[in-house]
Amino acid sequence: MNFFPVFLDIKNKPCLVVGAGNIAARKMELLLKAGASVKVIAGKIGDQVKELQHRHSIQCEVRAFNDGDLEQVVLVIAATDDRELNERISSLAKTRQIPVNVVDNPDLCSFITPSIIDRDPVQIAISTGGSSPVIARHIRTQLESSIPACYGELARLFADHRLLVKKAFPNVEERRRFWESVLEGPVAEYTFSGRVEEAGNLLNKLISESNSAPNFQGEVYLVGAGPGDPDLLTFKALRLMQKCDVVVYDRLVSESILELVRRDAEKIYAGKASANHSLSQESINQLLIRLAKEGKCVLRLKGGDPFIFGRGGEEISELIDENIDFQVVPGITAASGCATYSGIPLTHRDYSQACIFVTGHKKNNSTELNWDMLSHASQTVVFYMGLDNVRHICDSLKVHGRRPTTPAALIEKGTTSAQRVLIGDLNSLPEIVDENEVHAPTLIIIGEVVELHHKLSWYKQGEEISSE
Repeated sequence: MNFFPVFLDIKNKPCLVVGAGNIAARKMELLLKAGASVKVIAGKIGDQVKELQHRHSIQCEVRAFNDGDLEQVVLVIAATDDRELNERISSLAKTRQIPVNVVDNPDLCSFITPSIIDRDPVQIAISTGGSSPVIARHIRTQLESSIPACYGELARLFADHRLLVKKAFPNVEERRRFWESVLEGPVAEYTFSGRVEEAGNLLNKLISESNSAPNFQGEVYLVGAGPGDPDLLTFKALRLMQKCDVVVYDRLVSESILELVRRDAEKIYAGKASANHSLSQESINQLLIRLAKEGKCVLRLKGGDPFIFGRGGEEISELIDENIDFQVVPGITAASGCATYSGIPLTHRDYSQACIFVTGHKKNNSTELNWDMLSHASQTVVFYMGLDNVRHICDSLKVHGRRPTTPAALIEKGTTSAQRVLIGDLNSLPEIVDENEVHAPTLIIIGEVVELHHKLSWYKQGEEISSE
């Protein structure tokens, strides 16, 4: 390897930056995060450096660099646009055995700054030896999605208990197994979900039991899978999808999203179609309880968001009654995802000052809604699960005062490559649906904002069908 990876302790130590442009400012931010005492020399101080100077204790001198500036310096960064000056600084620093970095000139550097993932005190540095910073940034992006922000908190927790664990497990192999089991268990999950005090209490309990193979209770992860596009999953959703022992998933979870679940996890289908339920809701509730009591990490994967027509509240209510740990991870709900991918803003100052989410049917499959309220003008109404009742929905809105020419859209398989957008109004939309073979999942949007679809539509993979 061309560079030896090393982490330097520069806390409260003098570091010099020559140059004060935007690139210099980015380097200074890293030095300041590491606790360095930063001095800047430049012919002109840029705005970003001035901002840093305002927020931090930075010594800035507007003048030319001279050889004496390297006295008592432990690290120097040359970030000027003067190649000759950069070469001079590099040569002087190397002669004095001072680590030097010359921005965008690896050949003049004795060290380079990697792409960094910071989960203090956990730090991950990625470098290509200066050959391709773009690749380093790309790798960092991939890793960022799989490393929770609270890993630093977990590292501090482990450090605080290190001596206790060493005393409880004198054998190195036992210690290793213990720490690995803790890292894969609820101590880590409590920490990742912000329950640090509970994590510490549980870790103390496990240590006091002196058990090298602790028996952890199971947990349920109620995770929103979003409207269909895997790229819309949250980082936390992806992490828990890779951690679970078993996944209980709905019909609306796309195959491409299911592919992201841990490969060896058991998969249980619990889909619900209209009048055709693979498992009743009560059966699903009891299944989650049984699996968790068996000590498994259970992923309950739902399309959209678990708390928006996803029955998430019903499921966690029974988990609470059974004293089972759980986490809830929000997902992008269909109304937001499908409307955005169709170029239909749900609110707009000129068209809609309110937005209402409505389910197309109730628990008893009725559609007896507050139609007077839903029929007010200057608002957007979004119907979930309304495909089978599209004619009743449009007729009811008209009967209760909404203009027959109010724009209406039905979005099929929104956010996916199979997306179709059917555009009409309250009069024409039912006929458009009848004339086209439409399949769930679908979403119905009613309101003047639908008119903006023709101008704002940006997702070109889908197909549009219009009454015009």
